[in-house]
Amino acid sequence: MRTHDKHVLMCTGTRCTQDGKHSEAMFLKLGEKIDSRPDLKVKRTRSNCFAVCKNGPILVVYPEGVWYGNVDEPTLERIVEEHLQNNNEVSEHIIHRLGIGDV
Repeated sequence: MRTHDKHVLMCTGTRCTQDGKHSEAMFLKLGEKIDSRPDLKVKRTRSNCFAVCKNGPILVVYPEGVWYGNVDEPTLERIVEEHLQNNNEVSEHIIHRLGIGDV
């Protein structure tokens, strides 16, 4: 396992999006975006269900405990660049926060 400072979990379950395939495609794109930044120390993990159906793809960043919803490719790029790389949350896409709840 590579050294990491952040852990990103993404729901790839079949109920996360209308077609069930979009989440898996976003998970693969996430891997490409992380791998294209060799200095980025992020581990990604696929999850089957976060029980927030139809708001996906859902992406969760730890240790911050920030949940992003309805992640499309432009949003994914912003999360990788702004949050994972530069430690600036993409606040307009946050749907839940650890310790606070839904926002």
